[in-house]
Amino acid sequence: MRKIPNSKLFVSEPPPQWFGNESNPPKGSAPGWTNENWLKSRFHFSFAEYNTHKNADYGVLRVMNDDLVQPGRGFGTHGHANMEIVTYIVEGSLTHKDSMGTSESLGRGSIQFMTAGTGVRHSEHNLDKSNPLRFIQMWITPNAGGLAPNYGSHETSPDERKNGWCRLVGPVPGAGANAGTAPVQINQDAGISVAEIDAGRTLPLSVPAGRQAYLLCVEGSATDGAGGESLERHDAAEIKAGTELSLTAGSEGAHLLVVEMAERAGSGRKDL
Repeated sequence: MRKIPNSKLFVSEPPPQWFGNESNPPKGSAPGWTNENWLKSRFHFSFAEYNTHKNADYGVLRVMNDDLVQPGRGFGTHGHANMEIVTYIVEGSLTHKDSMGTSESLGRGSIQFMTAGTGVRHSEHNLDKSNPLRFIQMWITPNAGGLAPNYGSHETSPDERKNGWCRLVGPVPGAGANAGTAPVQINQDAGISVAEIDAGRTLPLSVPAGRQAYLLCVEGSATDGAGGESLERHDAAEIKAGTELSLTAGSEGAHLLVVEMAERAGSGRKDL
């Protein structure tokens, strides 16, 4: 397990006008705001103003952005193409609208996907006027270009995520390992699972030969009993093929997300 500490993530706080938002309110004047800027985003890989060839991707995982959006703010309508975009909601409510006619709001533990394919336009907003929204958005390179646009979502319960891996995303039929079995299916040999572990409980994570994984500590903390490495909130780790982890949650528990995929030699950060 190769730890990617929170301190190594690029933190972006773009001007509100970039995405069609009103100016930020004066400091301390807006109830429910937990950050002075409308958006605080942690980039795990090269993205937007963080442009570096030393940290371009990890296998087919091209983007992982950890976004904190303040009340009444969001991303105005913009376009995507030729990417599988998957979003996991950590807290608050995310409202999505797109050019395919989709419009829905999703809360904690929900997952949504969008096959951008030949082109999709969408918006993402926190319409709640009192509470922030946090979500993890992942872009996964598809196995083909020019796919038909598609959208879908799935909601999970706390019990489904409790003390065990809850598989949320997997490949479409014929696209890879355990194809066609996950509630959300994408056009790539990759999967996403989450778990919320009680304090002191231990959960194994196995990455078999021919696979690799990227692990994010969403909330709380966890320590690997085999290697002794600890991950706290916002920390991540690259996990190589053939790795067996034994993850024990800290005193506040652990909320973990893992993206596993076919192994690609040479991928990963070059700037640690």
